[in-house]
Amino acid sequence: MTAELICVGTELLLGDILNTNAQYLSRELAELGISVLHQHVVGDNVARLKELVNTARARSDLLIFSGGLGPTEDDLTKETVADAFEDTLRFDPEEWQKIVDFFARTGRTPTENNRKQAMVPVKGHKLPNAHGTAPGAWFEDANGHCAALMPGVPREMKAMWQEQVRPILERRQNCTIHSRTLHVLGGESRIAEKVGSLFDSENPTVAIYCKTGESEIRVTARAATAAEAEADCNAALDKLRDRLGDAAYDVDVPALEYTVVRALREHHLHAATAESCTGGLVAERLTNVPGSSEVFGYGFVTYAEGAKSKLLGVDPALIEQYNVVSGPVAVAMALGAQRVSGADVAVALTGIAGPGGALPGKPVGTVYLGGCDARNHKVYLMRLTLGGYRERDIIRTRAALYALDMLRRMALDLPLPEALQAESDCLTDPDSLNL
Repeated sequence: MTAELICVGTELLLGDILNTNAQYLSRELAELGISVLHQHVVGDNVARLKELVNTARARSDLLIFSGGLGPTEDDLTKETVADAFEDTLRFDPEEWQKIVDFFARTGRTPTENNRKQAMVPVKGHKLPNAHGTAPGAWFEDANGHCAALMPGVPREMKAMWQEQVRPILERRQNCTIHSRTLHVLGGESRIAEKVGSLFDSENPTVAIYCKTGESEIRVTARAATAAEAEADCNAALDKLRDRLGDAAYDVDVPALEYTVVRALREHHLHAATAESCTGGLVAERLTNVPGSSEVFGYGFVTYAEGAKSKLLGVDPALIEQYNVVSGPVAVAMALGAQRVSGADVAVALTGIAGPGGALPGKPVGTVYLGGCDARNHKVYLMRLTLGGYRERDIIRTRAALYALDMLRRMALDLPLPEALQAESDCLTDPDSLNL
């Protein structure tokens, strides 16, 4: 089955509202094994909307709409689609009563133009809306082409999708669909180089989605039973893990910090952080995870040089000798955080996030990441070259991601990332840094 997304609203074209509905629906359709051929944003204009509907219906099996179901004169999605699908609309007293009751609960009375929201298809059928005033609509023509109309408000749209539209599509797929998401550290090109041949699979399908510093690989399998679909998914995941190694850090988790907290908990470890250029981002991400207090108790933000000495015990002479942005200072910060907190493992970051502050041989994006594993009496040092990313927030976000990954690797006793070993050192003796 092929699909097109059509998001209606002049406010979307003007950029007044971020179009999160398209992203959500694309992922949901991919999970169902439905290929999205096109995404569209169209303003509240009947002629342009009608032209788009006719074009999309001629080349795709399914049209998914969000927006344009409101009470105002320019909310004409339902009328336009009904005409394209040779359907008509009728007034639904039951839906009107729901609208009246909805307004009454907030001490209001609906106006006459709200009555247009109670118009529903004659040949098709309505999609009840338990979270707002506008019901959705389902249209279908003699050739089996379908259209699902949902509100533009994300909260209402997501609820209607889950409660009304998705069940219809699941029944029509005539199979069971199972999806899992593998989380991988690294950029799309490096990952695709290792697993690109697996993307050609038609079942299970394998698709990659990029994020800052990492990627998600969505595996979706279709089979006669749920058990078969799950088994096919897991087999594909095993192939991906074999090729990606320990860069593939987890499956079906919200973010890396959830994996880190679980790894620390399972190995009965406590962690600490010391941050300069990232300003507490690593600690923030760790403490976003419910239950992180079991494994994380200390996070030091030592932005000033004096704070590094006062709170972490970094020798001012070390800073003067090597500069505050240096490997020895990063390791000294990690050792200090571990010592003061009594943690088993600690990470520290110092660097130049920009846009200014570049030093000779240390451009913007230079970040040093230190780690201390008190269990194994090891310290770690990584020099991150993030200068290709000039934006301050991206440099900080990527640096925090590497710090979280170092915590994961220390907890699981894994080596440093292969791609960074050329610029990194795994040290067994901090004396080599003259600390």
